[in-house]
Amino acid sequence: MTATVSADTPRRPREAPWRRTSVTAGVFYLATFVSIPVLGLYGPVHEPGYVTGPGPDTAVVVGGLLELVVAVACIGTAVALFPVVKQQNEGLALGFVASRTVEATVIVIGVVALFAVVGLRRDLAGGPAAIPTARALVAVYDQTFLLGQGLAPVANALLLGTLLYRSRLVPRAIPLLGLVGAPILLASKVATIVGLDGPLSAWSALATVPIAAWELSLGLWLVVRGVTPPRPGQHLTRGVRGRARRRPRGRSCPRGPRGGGGPTPPPPR
Repeated sequence: MTATVSADTPRRPREAPWRRTSVTAGVFYLATFVSIPVLGLYGPVHEPGYVTGPGPDTAVVVGGLLELVVAVACIGTAVALFPVVKQQNEGLALGFVASRTVEATVIVIGVVALFAVVGLRRDLAGGPAAIPTARALVAVYDQTFLLGQGLAPVANALLLGTLLYRSRLVPRAIPLLGLVGAPILLASKVATIVGLDGPLSAWSALATVPIAAWELSLGLWLVVRGVTPPRPGQHLTRGVRGRARRRPRGRSCPRGPRGGGGPTPPPPR
């Protein structure tokens, strides 16, 4: 006897792509923290006689490779989250992708400058004449680090933080960390640029804590819990402060030929 399944029997829903997207974006966010040891690894390259001195270049090469991982992770976070966040506000989503791309590009420029210093050091014909060039390349890296990993996270936090705070795809406390930390980090980096503070001062270190907490908590939440899928038809519109509004629905069926209120009857079989 063959069992028949009624057309009204609810089917088991397939696994939505939200979970896979969240895990991918969270892993990329956590991968951006692999560059934490970079400040210690780059210590020797800032010494005036590094390019002509003895010793291995392993620390600088490892630091550069770690920063390349960060650059790839920056692009990965933007690409992974874009299909989700563009449904809420495409303008902010595109801005976040652009900001992440600029950040990754500046990071790569800084790494290339340090790898050029390593190349000069390995060149036996370089000698003391290579010191000014090496110092200039290190200065290029310092400025790219200030802009790429100093100011770019401010733009990232303002764009993505605003989008996530309004859409409630994650708990609001998480993007609030980024929205609060962005102006603090911006003030710190501007003070460094104009010479009021040093890049390695205690104030500069403290100013990075809220942004670091925002990115770490977002990465962990995306991996463990994931984003909250929005209700069907929910999207963010301009001019609405922090609220989601449903799209207007059209009439389910046309009116009759004489303008009556009822639907048009189906044709006879």
